[in-house]
Amino acid sequence: MRLILPMLVLVPVALILEFTHTGGPTAVFLASALALIPLAGLLGRATEEVAIYIGPKIGALLNATLGNAAELIITIIALREGLVDVVKASIAGSIIGNILVVLGLSMLLGGFKHGTQFFDPKTAGTNATMMALAIISLSIPAAFALGPVTNRPSSQDIAFLSDGMAVVLIVIYVLYIIFSLRQTSPEAESREHSGEPTIRLPVAIALMVASTVGVVIMSEVLVGAIEPVSEAWGLSELFIGVMLIPLVGNIAEHIVAVQVAYQNKMDLSLGIAIGSGLQIALFVTPVLVGVSILIGHPMTLVFTSYELAGLIGAALIAVLISVDGESNWLEGAQLLALYIMLGLAFFFA
Repeated sequence: MRLILPMLVLVPVALILEFTHTGGPTAVFLASALALIPLAGLLGRATEEVAIYIGPKIGALLNATLGNAAELIITIIALREGLVDVVKASIAGSIIGNILVVLGLSMLLGGFKHGTQFFDPKTAGTNATMMALAIISLSIPAAFALGPVTNRPSSQDIAFLSDGMAVVLIVIYVLYIIFSLRQTSPEAESREHSGEPTIRLPVAIALMVASTVGVVIMSEVLVGAIEPVSEAWGLSELFIGVMLIPLVGNIAEHIVAVQVAYQNKMDLSLGIAIGSGLQIALFVTPVLVGVSILIGHPMTLVFTSYELAGLIGAALIAVLISVDGESNWLEGAQLLALYIMLGLAFFFA
């Protein structure tokens, strides 16, 4: 922690480069991306402290919510500019990234240090079922929109279908949160509470909020530099939306989840990784559907076949890996391998 704190100086450096137009988009991109590392470190430290006080479930929920605040703000800005396809690609990429990159790195590095790691199978089973439900739900509008021409719904009907499903998704997410918080696991609680808090709860929460604000600011600067940098590097819009924006926009959550997994707190790590993906699918996406209507750029839940293939593949392997309550470094490598293969496919799409 002491080694990365001096990197906080990159926060004002990135802002100076952005507002003075010094060094070009590449310099802004690199400075803001590196500035996210110490901010993520602070967020991770605060999350650990809060989790000791209130438990890993609420701690993971808080971390995922604060981390996804940046994603929500970034996508609303993109919607306001009419980049609906990029927003949908970013949604798919965020879910894929949380499942494959965050969970994959967590299991890989945690497994290298601790061997086989354990987490609550009941919570993992609930999360796996919800993830499968989320992916199936996001596939339904596309299945109807891309169906046979003879009985294909109109564009207006697809829009109504998306609006109705958005309401259902938010309702089931609220029910999921209520159920998850009431589901107790003494064994998981004892694993996650191996230590005494070193920061008072109000200070830890304030640190979470402050670091999240920093992450939001740096993420906005970073995303603003992505398009010119991607054009200079010859990357496609689909690749930018699915692979690049979610990867850098959610870097704070990525580091936090890996950090706690390395400390053998897999229930908290799993809660951040899968919980964040579920929140994107079941809450952030429906909210964006509503916001898109308000700002005059309606967004449906019709994803491309490429995006759906990635979502279904990621959800399938996550379900198979997480339901037994155990993880190891090989399973982490498997998740990362699928992400690399999807990245290659989206690069050439």
